[in-house]
Amino acid sequence: MTGTASALLTALELGDEPFALIARETGWVEVLTGDVVDVELLADIPLTDAAGSAREVLALVPFRQVRERGFVCHDDDAPLRCLVVTEHRRLPRAEVIGALPGMQIPLRDAGFDVSDDAYADIVRTVIADEIGRGEGANFVIRRDFTATVDAPARTAALTWFRALLEHEKGAYWTFVVVTDGHVAVGASPEAHVGATGGIVSMNPISGTFRHPTGGATVETLSEFLSSTKETEELFMVVDEELKMMSAVCSDGGRITGPHLKEMSRLTHTEYELEGHSAMDPRDILRETMFAPTVTGSPMQNACTVIARHERTPRGYYSGVAALFTPNEGGGHDLDAPILIRTAYLVEGRLRVPVGATLVRHSDPMGEVSETHGKAAGVLGAIGAVPRDEAPVREDDPDEPAPTPRPLAEDPGVAALLASRNDRLAAFWLTPQDAHREGPFAGRTAVVVDAEDRFTTMLAHQLRHLGLEVAVVPWADATAEALAAADLVVSGPGPGDPRDPGSARMQRMRAVVDDRMSTGRPILAVCLSHQILSDRLGIALVPLDRPHQGLQKTVDVFGEPASIGFYNTFTARVPAGTTRVGPAEVSADPVTGDVYALRGVGFASVQGHLESILSRDGMATLERLVAHALTPAAV
Repeated sequence: MTGTASALLTALELGDEPFALIARETGWVEVLTGDVVDVELLADIPLTDAAGSAREVLALVPFRQVRERGFVCHDDDAPLRCLVVTEHRRLPRAEVIGALPGMQIPLRDAGFDVSDDAYADIVRTVIADEIGRGEGANFVIRRDFTATVDAPARTAALTWFRALLEHEKGAYWTFVVVTDGHVAVGASPEAHVGATGGIVSMNPISGTFRHPTGGATVETLSEFLSSTKETEELFMVVDEELKMMSAVCSDGGRITGPHLKEMSRLTHTEYELEGHSAMDPRDILRETMFAPTVTGSPMQNACTVIARHERTPRGYYSGVAALFTPNEGGGHDLDAPILIRTAYLVEGRLRVPVGATLVRHSDPMGEVSETHGKAAGVLGAIGAVPRDEAPVREDDPDEPAPTPRPLAEDPGVAALLASRNDRLAAFWLTPQDAHREGPFAGRTAVVVDAEDRFTTMLAHQLRHLGLEVAVVPWADATAEALAAADLVVSGPGPGDPRDPGSARMQRMRAVVDDRMSTGRPILAVCLSHQILSDRLGIALVPLDRPHQGLQKTVDVFGEPASIGFYNTFTARVPAGTTRVGPAEVSADPVTGDVYALRGVGFASVQGHLESILSRDGMATLERLVAHALTPAAV
């Protein structure tokens, strides 16, 4: 231990200066000190001083910032808190650990604010009333572990930070941020979004394997990797983050992976997404609020569902800690992990929020166990639950056991991981030529967004086919706004297409009606496919089991197509039906579920051709667009 680390950390513990400690590089801890400024909007984050000089800022972004995108939340007035850095130092990790306090911090009145049974009931309700009624594919509902802490806040914060450094492995950031009246200390496994030199990256993590007693083995991990529920859960969040990437990146985003994220008590599966963008990093952050791994999808409706089922505001949980660092180009690089696996201490009250991802396959008590598993790393560090004992050598119990080989290096595990990509669309796994001239060059399209940003992925694929594309929200999709487009793509969205009281459904019906009545080309997707089917007199019915994140190979007008489905309702005809009025019908030969329609100047599809689950998505999209744009024979 050097005097530098000891003196500095003692001064931070005993003083009142705001600070942050961040371990994100092997072997080092960064020490940030400066002044705190609270701002209202992401655009207000003070990246330059009065003279226009760039400066470094660490911003704690609360969940309530989703209001900037017009989304619903319980508003707790948590500030968008900025630490404007005046000094940034790096200290050896080992020296920092040796200089940090190491006592046990007593907790009183500790426990979850929502009991296991009550949380299981919430899971059942969300599956039945939200996923089961078409409100979305998955949702993350949290509960909080709470306790009273009598120790000084700074001492507790630094003690817990040391414990996380020593006991929690695999974190993307291990950190503590101390400002006036507020402490955040955690070990986040997940980078939400980063931007360096014009390259934007995201890191969707989902699928949670809770290590059994004695640790994970190849056999137990292989069973987890073979789980349909865990696999589909990861694919759904990748789809959701690709929506964000398509909104901020000119090339839409490319997928690499999957990989394993091995931590002390859990292992997760993850992908990495990368694309190019010239946007201000604050705008990138705004357009990617927040990770579907801690909210759900589609994002806008997920916020509404969270507000319905969570009892209290989220505070900073599921927000981000965003570090803006000046770069040589005169702008700022961005590094923003998600605020999960984090303990908050305010006025002597400890709170550790944790949530589970609820999907159509969810087992309520299994999701209860997932919240315990996700919280265990932080709770073990702060002394709320027993820590895992470090393994020792069998021949010498006084010596630690050798570090085991990462399970990802096992050939069988690696093969299971790699096999997941066999199910995915090659379009999103390979670099995309932004200058490619597609078959529909010179044509224009308007994509109508019905509150599901799958439309950004659709728009990107349509541009790849040569179309000049604009995306408009449903509220702005008037007949006048759409009139000049060669093609209107009436998009997907959550909810019941039969709902007569929904203004959104009424407008989407008007979009379909206008194009069909005037004979102007239209492609209808998912929700809009159902609306078009209803217009043609085809019955709409709820599925017995929602198809949220389901991959199916179906016949689309004589050609088999592997397509991803995200629907709770379906259009259904009598088995064997091939035509309804002006429409040729492609339907399941047994159930009569309608997968696609086409006629003069129109086409529709129930599945999401833009999804990573749609291996034949691009080819099918090109076929349907070509059909819709083909004029009637004279």
